[in-house]
Amino acid sequence: MSAQTKYGFSTPIGSAGGIVDLAPYAIDSFLNDEANGVMKHGVGVVQGSKPGVNIALPKTGATAAKFEGITTNNRTTEYDIDGKLAIRHGASVGVMRYGRIYARVVDDAAVAYGDPVYLVIEGDNAGLFTKTESATSGSATIAVKGRFLGAADLSTKVAVVELFDQAQA
Repeated sequence: MSAQTKYGFSTPIGSAGGIVDLAPYAIDSFLNDEANGVMKHGVGVVQGSKPGVNIALPKTGATAAKFEGITTNNRTTEYDIDGKLAIRHGASVGVMRYGRIYARVVDDAAVAYGDPVYLVIEGDNAGLFTKTESATSGSATIAVKGRFLGAADLSTKVAVVELFDQAQA
């Protein structure tokens, strides 16, 4: 009998949009305002075309007052026929308003415990998080009331973010 004694990959810290622990949190449901497959789990979102109803990825000019939270992967996971995750336009999406969640970070995010949280609001990284006021790509960011709770997993590009139970503006 043989057994595997060597593993080539480390276990990721968590999956994007996953709830970290049993600490208090609030999740509200919103409708996806983005086209099919554009919205992802674990990204920061802002008010969509109907505030309080729809969410969208942030765009240039987004403000902290329009920040809704981070998309969760609870009860909204749907795969297409090719096995790819795709959140459809108009689908209901859970959004964590406060609590601890695995959030997507920019490629070069060297975050540590206690670092501030900034949401990228333009370019290809819109919806991802970083610890600096301006992402290294030069993209604009907005400050989010929260903090990073540790280093990012650079293979999955997620880090634990704690969103505070405070108004963002």
